[in-house]
Amino acid sequence: MKKQVVVIGAGFAGLSASCYLAREGYSVTLLEKNNQTGGRARRYSAEGFTFDMGPSWYWMPDVFDAFFNDFGKKTADYYTLKRLDPSYRVVFEGGDTIDVPADWDGMKALFESIEPGSAVHLEKFMAEAEYKYAVGMQDLVHKPGLSITEYMDWRVVSGLFKLHLIQSFDQYVRTYFKNPKLLQLLEFPVLFLGARPQEIPALYSLMNYADIKLGTWYPVGGMHEIVKAMTSLATELGVQIVLNEPVRKIRTQQGLAVGVETASNIYPADIVVGGADYHHVEQHLLDEADRQYTPAYWNKRVMAPSSMLFYIGLNKPVGKLLHHNLFFDADFNQHAHDIYTEPAWPKHPLFYASVTTKTEALGAPEGGENLFILIPTAPGLADTPALCEQYFNMVMTRLEAYTGEDIRSHVVYRRDFAHNAFVSEYNAFKGNAYGLANTLWQTAVLKPRMHSKKIKNLFYTGQLTVPGPGVPPSLISGKVVAEQIKKRHSNN
Repeated sequence: MKKQVVVIGAGFAGLSASCYLAREGYSVTLLEKNNQTGGRARRYSAEGFTFDMGPSWYWMPDVFDAFFNDFGKKTADYYTLKRLDPSYRVVFEGGDTIDVPADWDGMKALFESIEPGSAVHLEKFMAEAEYKYAVGMQDLVHKPGLSITEYMDWRVVSGLFKLHLIQSFDQYVRTYFKNPKLLQLLEFPVLFLGARPQEIPALYSLMNYADIKLGTWYPVGGMHEIVKAMTSLATELGVQIVLNEPVRKIRTQQGLAVGVETASNIYPADIVVGGADYHHVEQHLLDEADRQYTPAYWNKRVMAPSSMLFYIGLNKPVGKLLHHNLFFDADFNQHAHDIYTEPAWPKHPLFYASVTTKTEALGAPEGGENLFILIPTAPGLADTPALCEQYFNMVMTRLEAYTGEDIRSHVVYRRDFAHNAFVSEYNAFKGNAYGLANTLWQTAVLKPRMHSKKIKNLFYTGQLTVPGPGVPPSLISGKVVAEQIKKRHSNN
C-alpha cells in the first residue's frame, strides 16, 4: 500500500512538496482552504480587470527551470517568458528616475554615469555576488536546517569569509559605492527579507546578482501561470487537490499524526506536511502537548513585512509608468525604521506600483489599465477602512504629481487588501506577507524546524521555515521537505 500524505496549503511550497512526493510514489492529498490553488499567488478578476494577488516579480529563472526539469518538463511546456527591458523603474524625490537596463554593459554604463569609477567596483561586487549565488542557491538553500553539521562541508567552510555571513549588507555595499541612489538601488532587494540592511547578512548580495545578471522576467498571462503549471503537473502526477477545504485539526496518537480533520471530512494520514502558515498549523491545528514552540517563542520571532495592497482598475492608460515601478521618493531609512525598529504605520512610505498592462493588454478592458500598489508595512498592525483610504490618497497624490495627470477620477474599480485580509485569507501570523525575516539569528538551524520534534511524521514547508521567504525558496522548500520525508519514511 502506498503511504498516505496529506499536505495542508496549496501555495508554492505545498504544490512543490506534493509534486515531489507524488513522483516518489506516495499517495498525496493536497487540502486548500480557498477556492483556487496558489496561496498568496492567487489570481483575482473583477469587472474586466485581472490581477496577480501577490508575487509579481519573476526572478531566479534557473530555480523554476530546475523545478520543472526534475519532472522531465520545461517551463516552456507551460508558459512563455518575456524578459523585461528596462527591468524596472526607480523614482526618486523630485521625480528623478533610473530605468534599470536588462543588459550588463548598460548597467555598468548607468553606474558610471551616476558615480564615476563605480563600473569597476560593480564588476567586483557582482563577481562576489555571483559566488554567493552559486553557493547559496546550490548548497545552502538545499539544507533542511536540522543540524549545524549540515553546513560543515568544505565548500561552505572554506568560503565562509567570501560569503560575508557576519558583515551586514549595509556595511558591505558601502565599501563599494557612495552615491545614495546606487545604494538604494542595491539595497531594495533585501527590503523584503525582514530587516533593515544594517541587520541583513551581506550574503544576500546574491539577490543583486539575481536582479542584475539573471534579470527580471514576466510569464505571459501573469504570475498565476506558474501556479497553473504546477497545479497541472501535480494533477498529472496523481495528486488529489481538494479546494474550499479549511483544516480544523491534525489528529495525533502516541506521537504520530494519524489524520487531518476538516469541517466535512477526515483524511487518514501516514505523513502530514504543513504547507500553510507554520504558526497557524502548529498553534491552532495541534493540541498544546504536540506543539514544539510556545506563544512566547513565536512572539519573539522577527517577521518579514506585511503589506497594504490596492488592486485598481482604470478606464484610461497612465503615462510615465513601466511594468514595475519603485517609488523611493520618500526617506528610505525612515520607512525601514517604521517597519523594523519601532513598528508603526509609516508616515511617508516608499511604495511599489505594478502595471502588467504595460506588457500585455489582457489585464484590463480595452483602453484601460490595471494598477497594483504595494506599501511595505510592519506586521502585527491593525488596519481599518479609514487607514486604507488615507494611504490610498497618499499614494495617489504622489502618483499624480509624478505622472502629471489625474488618476483618481479614472478609478472604476478598487479593492483594498491589508493585514486583516492576510490573516483571514491565509491565516498569516501577525498578518505577515513574506514569512520569517532572514536575519542572521533566524538563518538555517535557527529557523522553525522543518521536521517536528514532537510528532515523528509531521513536517513543515514554506516561508516560515528553511530556506526562507520568496517564491524560488518556497519551490526549493517543497523539494527539501519531500527529500526528508523519503529519507525518514520510505514508501517501500
